[in-house]
Amino acid sequence: MLRKEEILERTSNGLSVFKHYISGNWRIGRNFLNPLYEDNKASCNIYFDRRSGIYKMKDFGNDSYSGDCFFFVGRLKGLDCNNSMDFVEILETIDRDLGLGLATGNPIPVTRTSSHIINDMPEETSDKESKPYQFREQKFPLAELMYWQQYGITPEVLELYKVCSLRDFQSVTADGTPFTYTSSVTEPMYGYKNKRYIKLYRPFSKTRFLYGGNFGENYCFGLEQLPAKGDTLFITGGEKDVMSLAAHGFHAICFNSETVTIPPTLIYKLTFRFKHIILLYDTDKTGKESARKQEKQLEELGVKRLLLPLSGTKEEKDISDYFKAGNTREDFLKLFIEFLDNLYSDTLIMLKSCEIDFNNPPAKAQVIISAGDVPLGTQGNLFGITGGEGTGKSNYIAAMLAGCICQPDKEIDTLGIQIAANSKHKAVLLYDTEQSEVQLFKNVSNLLARAKQPNKPEELKAFCLTGMSRKERLHAIVQSMDKFYYQYGGIQLVVIDGIADLVKSANDEVESVAVIDELYRLAGIYNTCILCVLHFVPSGLKLRGHLGSELQRKAATILSIEKDEEPTQSVVKALKVRDGSPLDVPLMLFAWDKAAGMHLYKGEKPREEKEKRKEKELVGVAREVFGRQEHITYIDLCEQIQQILDVKERTAKSYIRFMRERDIILKAPSNQSYFMIGTI
Repeated sequence: MLRKEEILERTSNGLSVFKHYISGNWRIGRNFLNPLYEDNKASCNIYFDRRSGIYKMKDFGNDSYSGDCFFFVGRLKGLDCNNSMDFVEILETIDRDLGLGLATGNPIPVTRTSSHIINDMPEETSDKESKPYQFREQKFPLAELMYWQQYGITPEVLELYKVCSLRDFQSVTADGTPFTYTSSVTEPMYGYKNKRYIKLYRPFSKTRFLYGGNFGENYCFGLEQLPAKGDTLFITGGEKDVMSLAAHGFHAICFNSETVTIPPTLIYKLTFRFKHIILLYDTDKTGKESARKQEKQLEELGVKRLLLPLSGTKEEKDISDYFKAGNTREDFLKLFIEFLDNLYSDTLIMLKSCEIDFNNPPAKAQVIISAGDVPLGTQGNLFGITGGEGTGKSNYIAAMLAGCICQPDKEIDTLGIQIAANSKHKAVLLYDTEQSEVQLFKNVSNLLARAKQPNKPEELKAFCLTGMSRKERLHAIVQSMDKFYYQYGGIQLVVIDGIADLVKSANDEVESVAVIDELYRLAGIYNTCILCVLHFVPSGLKLRGHLGSELQRKAATILSIEKDEEPTQSVVKALKVRDGSPLDVPLMLFAWDKAAGMHLYKGEKPREEKEKRKEKELVGVAREVFGRQEHITYIDLCEQIQQILDVKERTAKSYIRFMRERDIILKAPSNQSYFMIGTI
């Protein structure tokens, strides 16, 4: 089997490979046009990397085309050097094209390069040389704090981003001549500190930026201050812009300049953490050209660019100048909402026709019970609700929605569930995938009556999606949520009445996982609760189908609405509660009240009924466990209960204790370390 070490030994550490494939009179350490793409500026060279002991290519214009000889041949032949099968083909290609004879068993003799020749070669490294430096910090003078304050940047933001005021800075020039810069009132000096380097910023000096130490190849300011997840990330032209955005509540990073090539691998990783990645460069000629170039190069990663309404002059070209001019966070948000309107124009136009028009109500039709959503759960989580037709599920969910839009001074019946007040009037979104426009209009009208609202609040949006294809429905939900999130300053609750209608089949594992993962991601990004309604009746404590299983795994809460033994009443049962035991949750009752014209809360079922239900469900669990084996240890029993009921370890242990008290399980007489099924 071919080994890269053998090839390096027979090609002067990779130099012969570059010489074979790169034509022309190029020299080591001298720039030439990169043959891997249509290069119009000589900014590529071959150098000897002393750290790895091999020759490499460095492209200063586009770092994604830098690498060793194996990388170069791979890019030349359309192969991926990181793929094991492709790498074997790369080795075989080099061996064949250079006639090394390794694959045939007749290798050419190893050419040894004398050490004095290598020492005489100019060492061209891909990194900038590390410059020695020293500096002295000082407390920020008031005048300097006022300089940063005009951009909204506070002392706390400066500290967060490790920015200091410098008294003086010492280093050496390229030829080794020492020099010193000293701060003054007219020429203050600031430092962006890092363990390995410092970047100087002198806003009023001829030499504005200076470096000490070693930046490496991936300088990115603001990266370590980013949250684990967020809605939008801006890529700006400089460090001051990053901090100005942060001071106004936005996430941002910048690279060493607007002209540097942004690493696609870093952006790819950030796409998992942020919904939007937006280029927010200067509005001068260089900034506009660089933004267009970067957007094109990162197009596949969904990176977009936003142009600020600035003249592009030296005093008015970047986001810092935008805030300095008196614009607020709200003003910038309006710009971003306009950007989203243009980005989602086709979808929003199509979705507008699906919105219920209360000024032109449809003709009255037969009342049909519909499924709705319920805000039970925590921000950033999914909530599931299921039940059969005729159980009152639609009215129960409508009561939860009513709680999101009611006035704080009015008490309404939410059927036993407490709803957090929506005092900031965040968006409340209802997407119905099953019912007609007429039916949805009636359901929302009843919802408003329960909320004691004479008119529909602006933040309540109800959409009938029956006219869309299944693929279009999810697409419309994703994009409209993003728009309304910014328009209303957040989303209080999202209801998707019929998530089974977002996939071709509830038993399709791939589709089910993809849909639930996307909804869970959106709940985290927009810090909201997404209520998902499944239109089938559960059996026992687990939902059926891949869609139900995936929802039960990801959701913080699952409720089931069923008919009670008393047929005029419905009972709410918890199938899953993330922080606790579902069998310990009270059984809540509600029923239709003719005088009130709606369902009303009827209290909880007696404790005896709850214990009876708990015993019944755990008997079923015991039969399932011991149907596969006769005896089981305590640890294995605990693990199986956790898996079957999707509960935590402490809850599973409490169930085992309950099962022992009711003789559902017994200690095995032959071995007290094992359990066996009891008399059930």
